[in-house]
Amino acid sequence: MYHPHFGLRQTPFSLTPDTGHFSNYASHREALNTLLVAIKTGEGFIKVTGEVGTGKTLLCRKLLNQLDDSIYTAYIPSPMLTPHELHEELAEELEINFDQSVKPHQLLKMIYSRLVGLRSQGKQIVLLIDEAQAMPLRTLEALRLLTNFETEKFKLLQIVLMGQPELNERLDRASIRQLKQRITFSYELSPLDKNNVEGYISHRLNMAGYEGARLFSSGAIKLLARASRGTPRIINILCHKALMAAYGQGVYHIDKRHMHSAVVDSECTQRLQFEGWRALDIGISACVLAGIGLIAVGVSL
Repeated sequence: MYHPHFGLRQTPFSLTPDTGHFSNYASHREALNTLLVAIKTGEGFIKVTGEVGTGKTLLCRKLLNQLDDSIYTAYIPSPMLTPHELHEELAEELEINFDQSVKPHQLLKMIYSRLVGLRSQGKQIVLLIDEAQAMPLRTLEALRLLTNFETEKFKLLQIVLMGQPELNERLDRASIRQLKQRITFSYELSPLDKNNVEGYISHRLNMAGYEGARLFSSGAIKLLARASRGTPRIINILCHKALMAAYGQGVYHIDKRHMHSAVVDSECTQRLQFEGWRALDIGISACVLAGIGLIAVGVSL
């Protein structure tokens, strides 16, 4: 809707994880480097945790794109599975043909045979599991047992767990303490600080084709950093709504009042109270509709 108004080729603040929008700020860069180094070791579990919206899925996809052909990757995005369902998902990722009536121990033999075959071809096999905090305890234990697959010299399967901080709480359970002992590398994603928020916005706008003067005022960015607490997903939501508000008014610069309007219009933020701003509250939808109305009048004239 507002792309031509701001000279954009595409939506700069989409919520869809797009590796082209990967922001090379310190926390994500360090997490990616940790993952790449850890995978080279070929042993144990790797764990990355971060709050909701900090970019774990984007990081996971970026990692998949970074790995070369010597790495065979399996990816499970929804791990709310029973142990047998986990084995079935892994078998499918490993391109194993099996009948749905196959018994659990037979399927495990097929998985082991496939892993040995891939390893004999010089492949290192890495299983990435997103949203790992949702995995049942019995399935986490079944996952640990998969790392018992090995030859005299190599582990046949390395596992990367990506999840919310609740994953740490699950791993503290006594029943799966053996899994926690096998975590050789771990990293916790941190939110962006104010300087990184501004860099994040600039990167997103550049990727969307923006070539104009500074679009967001320092006041808008300061408010954005405070309201979003540096969470990329919330930053995207607020910036998108602020752009809509400015577009609805027919202006080409996002200032503090547009960002404030985005904040009070969004349930993902704490509804901050700012003295002296109530009279300036702008309904996002109202602004956009008003802008469209003005455009329509101009066309009819």
